[in-house]
Amino acid sequence: MKPFFQVQSLEQVLAYARQVKPLVSEEVPLDQALGRTLAADFAAPHDLPGFTRACMDGFAVVSADTFGASEALPAYLALAGEVRMGRSPDFALAPGQCGRIMTGGELPPGADAVVMVEHTSYLDGATVEVTRPAAPGSHVLGPTDDAEAGRVLLPVGRRLRPQDLGLMAALGRERVEVVRRPQVGIISTGDEVVPVASTPRPGQVRDVNTHTLAAAVSAAGGLPRALGLVADDEAALKAAVEDTLAHDDLTLLSGGSSVGARDLTVQVFTSMPGSELLVHGVAVAPGKPFIWVRAGSKNLLGLPGQVASCLVAYYVLVEPVIERLLGREPMPFTRFGRAKAMLTRNLPSVHGREEYLRVRLLAKDGQAQAEPVFGKSGLLRTLVEGDGLVRVERDREGIKAGAEVTVLTWPAG
Repeated sequence: MKPFFQVQSLEQVLAYARQVKPLVSEEVPLDQALGRTLAADFAAPHDLPGFTRACMDGFAVVSADTFGASEALPAYLALAGEVRMGRSPDFALAPGQCGRIMTGGELPPGADAVVMVEHTSYLDGATVEVTRPAAPGSHVLGPTDDAEAGRVLLPVGRRLRPQDLGLMAALGRERVEVVRRPQVGIISTGDEVVPVASTPRPGQVRDVNTHTLAAAVSAAGGLPRALGLVADDEAALKAAVEDTLAHDDLTLLSGGSSVGARDLTVQVFTSMPGSELLVHGVAVAPGKPFIWVRAGSKNLLGLPGQVASCLVAYYVLVEPVIERLLGREPMPFTRFGRAKAMLTRNLPSVHGREEYLRVRLLAKDGQAQAEPVFGKSGLLRTLVEGDGLVRVERDREGIKAGAEVTVLTWPAG
């Protein structure tokens, strides 16, 4: 039976995305974990730094000895010793004493603050002049200031950043449990599409979607696998889909701009064992022709063939599924920036569908402005010249010039 084209809301699509099961975890060396997703909470195995340490070069002091110190009336302290880096102090401070210390050194017993070296001077080899008071805890890190044993420092689902890896290194973690990266099969269809290396004849275009989708999948944390161009032929398309179902965690098929080609995509998708048609049309522009078929534990997603529409629809509808496979909340635009700006021109939209329109960001008289970049869905120029997208809600018929909008700025990579 031919599936019925029935437009659903973006919220319904995201509800299906929440049903997707995250992939299993794997252990990787710490130095290979950048950008990967934590598969379990990371809790501190011990206190960090584990001892009281200086965070400035100067002198460890008993803070009460410095109260009221100034350039006009300095405090004078007896030098009790010097803290050697990487070793525990071999002396303690009594009232009226201080100890030379460098950044990272362990405070000697009795000390509760550090006076910066800029606020001190030697009178002789045994006496130090202090010209600035130090409150208790000044320029000092406590034993648990960075981490307390047992405390969760990095939650499950976090995309690991360089500073996160640094924290793990400081706590002795050599290997990290992360979610396996999803392998994503990419199929481009269309009798008019030719490889990038070819010279298109009249009526032909080069394959853009394979390359933009592969780059977007990589940036999202996935592993793209391009299956190449497939003609608008049922047998060829079915063979490609069977291939990706056997080897990949997720399948993206771009093409099928015409109604007949869309029907062929649905027909092939739903012919797979255990298939269930979830979505056949979404109230989103671009992205209305979006198709989602669940085949057992795998998911087959059909995207528009027009190049600009394909990429924007990927960010709105596909990346949430990849986020879920990686164990995160399936939300669109998680890697996009946000910028407030004033709209320079009226931004028309169609009531009843959520629309994402391209804009460029400008600065005029110290104010950020968003200028619409108008163009048809097949124009790559609108993506290249634009700095991001403005969302128009379903119940609005556009946004008037002068309104403040939130621009979803393109991710860096």
